[in-house]
Amino acid sequence: MGVDMAGYSIFIRSDLLQVFWAGMQAGEFITGAVAPIGTSRRTGRRVLLEAGGVRPRRGRALKGRCLSFAQREEIAVLRAQGQSLRQIAAVIGTSPSTVSRELKRNSQPGVPYRATTAHVMAYERASRPKSAKLHMNLVLRAKVEADLKKKYSPEQISGRLRRQFPDDLEMRVSTETIYQSLYVQSRGALKRDLTACLRTGRAVRRPCRKAGQRKNRVPDMINISERPKEVEDRAVPGDWEGDLIIGKGNLSAIGTLVERSTNYTMLIHLPDGYKAEQMRDALTAKIKTLPEALRHSLTWDQGAEMMDWKTVKMDADIEIYFCDPHSPWQRGINENTNGLLRQYFPKGTDLSVHSEADLDWVAAELNDRPRKRLGFQKPIELIENLLLQ
Repeated sequence: MGVDMAGYSIFIRSDLLQVFWAGMQAGEFITGAVAPIGTSRRTGRRVLLEAGGVRPRRGRALKGRCLSFAQREEIAVLRAQGQSLRQIAAVIGTSPSTVSRELKRNSQPGVPYRATTAHVMAYERASRPKSAKLHMNLVLRAKVEADLKKKYSPEQISGRLRRQFPDDLEMRVSTETIYQSLYVQSRGALKRDLTACLRTGRAVRRPCRKAGQRKNRVPDMINISERPKEVEDRAVPGDWEGDLIIGKGNLSAIGTLVERSTNYTMLIHLPDGYKAEQMRDALTAKIKTLPEALRHSLTWDQGAEMMDWKTVKMDADIEIYFCDPHSPWQRGINENTNGLLRQYFPKGTDLSVHSEADLDWVAAELNDRPRKRLGFQKPIELIENLLLQ
């Protein structure tokens, strides 16, 4: 269904659309916002882009007297069964006159009543959109546009107008109205290209998330700050750093493990993808190939692939710590190794074509390279005796 609402095509049912926007407004990422309504991240992103990142005002409070989608589904089913208006009203808990009005207003001529179509028609009717202030007041619009071109922020423009026109309410406009008029083109006021004058220059408005608002994708994770201090010295082998290198279109990946004191590298084969359960099994199996003396700790970033880290910790008998967000330097050795691995696995290529034997060969070649940090010794030379224990 592609019904035009608020100037863009909606691919989510109207009532569920508001659930999506409520999630975005609360600080969720697209994946989290679409989860309660059972649609894809791609669909959510499409709606977000076509709305300019601004939640539509329509339909935010369609409650109380309005029929729900579930009630409309009941009406459609009972009507098809030939039930009377009174019988339908008794089932959905409303009056016969409400059912009668619903069938008259929200049915298309010559077409049986359908819940989906009726819900959209009711949504459109209840919205009662009004013209934007900047669309109607040309003097105010010209003033706002001129200030935007001076690189004033919407907040600065709104505040300045209150000082310049203290007694003229028609020459006032809120910060939010300016943003709405910039990003929601259906309001027909400010030109979208003026968004380039804003500090961010974004063509799509993004929610402002406060520190700590983002939900941890990894449950109950142990932060790197709690990692034993002796790990920093790299004096004792057995502390590892891990990450993924991602293939074309984010559809494939290879897991990487690097030992901190010796730079010894192991690669994890992920032929079926890198979701949490796939990563859990492959990582556990790879760590268990090591002797217990080399299983002290593992430091990873906060990727969703490590959702099952507790199982890995228990099954592989290794402590697991997580870096701070956007802090790749906390896994510096691993980051450097991933850069070397791109010689073998270039960015933008499909990594699923490589077999486990291919990965073992690449790891062996990398471990046979002399390293300046190791006094030009090879990782395999430093760790060989430990691996044989």
